[in-house]
Amino acid sequence: MKDRVYVLGTPVHNLTMQETINLVDDAIAGNQHIHHSVVNAGKIVAMHENMELRESVINADIINADGQAVIWISKIFGQPLKERVTGIDLMGKVVELAHRKNYKIFLLGAQEEVLQKVIEKFSRQYSPEIIAGYRNGYFRKEDEQEVVQQIADSKANILFVAISSPVKENLLYQNRDVLRNVNFIMGVGGSFDVVSGIVKRAPLWMQGLGLEWFFRVLQEPRRMFKRYLIGNLKFIALVFRYILNDYKFEPLAKNTTNGQLEMEVVTSAVAEPKNKKTRRNNLTKIVD
Repeated sequence: MKDRVYVLGTPVHNLTMQETINLVDDAIAGNQHIHHSVVNAGKIVAMHENMELRESVINADIINADGQAVIWISKIFGQPLKERVTGIDLMGKVVELAHRKNYKIFLLGAQEEVLQKVIEKFSRQYSPEIIAGYRNGYFRKEDEQEVVQQIADSKANILFVAISSPVKENLLYQNRDVLRNVNFIMGVGGSFDVVSGIVKRAPLWMQGLGLEWFFRVLQEPRRMFKRYLIGNLKFIALVFRYILNDYKFEPLAKNTTNGQLEMEVVTSAVAEPKNKKTRRNNLTKIVD
């Protein structure tokens, strides 16, 4: 897919919400397959530290900007993304699409109690017929193939995986062949908790200011404070390293010998650009 922007070495497709929905609808109608992923500040940091996660994300067919910070950084480096496309909002739009077009959904993830609340809500708001199958997110690694096969056998058009990173990204990417007949596969993180009503989502004004993380901290200070404090500091440090042109990922390519992703991390080895425009082109660029 063209019109892909690199933000802090991370590819992001420059799509609006409606453009993304149209691609999903076309894929299902044409019996094609789309692997979807999103990135936010925390995931971009994690992708610089975890190469397995990076491989799983950058090989997705569509990568949307889930976090407001990603939008801001794309503007700072001179290649602005059109808009934020959050995973939870996209999931809601896709569920509505499924209802209108009689598509089937498989729900994977969260605790059983949470999952049942999501099923009840979708069944009540739309129809029980929309659900092709479901399974909670608590299973052993050795049971993963059984779970994936259950999804494939369900004949679902759409799969939502509500499991934390990097498990959901790696599960979707590493099982892409088995899931090939599921037209749209997407990781949705903690979205089931929000849909079920167990976790509240930040108000719109906080979302617009990029303060959803702060709202989460207010709800669960013991669990979230350290996570977001460290994550945000790492993200800020990463931004400054790119500004100083001290750190960048080289373009990614497949290794023809073993199928693994080859990646070169260059630190302190890139000549200082002569002007800001050149620097921006080095750091954030549009590629075919």
